[in-house]
Amino acid sequence: MFRPFTPLFAALGLAFTLPACAQPAPVAQAQQDADPALWVVRDKDTTIYLFGTIHVLKPGLSWFDEAVKKAFDRSGTLVLEMVEPDQETQQKIVISKAFAKGGPPLTEKLPEDKRAAFVKALEDNKLPVAQFERMQPWFAAISLSVLPVQKLGYDAGNGPEGVLTKAAKAQKKQVMGLETFEGQMSIFDSLSEKAQLDLLNSTVEELPKAGEMMDRMVTDWAAGDPDGLAETMNEGLKDSPEVGKALLADRNAKWAAWIAERMRTPGRVFIAVGAGHLAGPQSVQAQLGKYKLKAVRIKY
Repeated sequence: MFRPFTPLFAALGLAFTLPACAQPAPVAQAQQDADPALWVVRDKDTTIYLFGTIHVLKPGLSWFDEAVKKAFDRSGTLVLEMVEPDQETQQKIVISKAFAKGGPPLTEKLPEDKRAAFVKALEDNKLPVAQFERMQPWFAAISLSVLPVQKLGYDAGNGPEGVLTKAAKAQKKQVMGLETFEGQMSIFDSLSEKAQLDLLNSTVEELPKAGEMMDRMVTDWAAGDPDGLAETMNEGLKDSPEVGKALLADRNAKWAAWIAERMRTPGRVFIAVGAGHLAGPQSVQAQLGKYKLKAVRIKY
């Protein structure tokens, strides 16, 4: 079965931008130093930095400094996986993509031996069963999976994307996305029903372990250990080649092609994407080899 997908969403930069995941402003507290991995691809007139993010973090990690801040300040453009649209636009897209317009309710799509556990998970978390009945399985999995890490204090308000976007606007940098909000929703929507239901069933089964897995991934990220991050991430994806291809491999290939094309234009670019895309054998860095480009790790 799948492992908890909340940590994978956080490392792949998906799902936590949904309106349902909005959280209160973080409370200030003592800062702990974190040194996430940073790479650079360059030629004589173009420099592109690659920085991996964890989309939701607990407050208190100090990462926007040293080499990361220096690379960002030098860059004229910030590139994210997606530039988040306004709430109204998000809601329209979610309604069109994430809710079934007909057919049987979600519980009836589940195997009989999985239905009781699903309903219990909703009731335990005080979530409306009736609302979930019209959700697509992938969206139900996302909506349910965020709860364990939210309760542990993980919050998109502490994530790097918001910090970087705010800094970019203050410095009047161009901000652009590799994907759109609708495009990200379409990635899940294109999964087969079997893959979606497997994702939901495993989310229910593994909810108690999601926090532990999330903590492990954040520890590896903060320590600048992409190999450790990749090991945890691959553990969660190995049981579904379909999901791994859609969420990871296909997107990495597209982004590598984007970088190769962007290298033709002089300038400095700071790319911040989910750290899972910069780890493992199918990473963006590995895909860049097809274009005879090499990403070099910046030591700091």
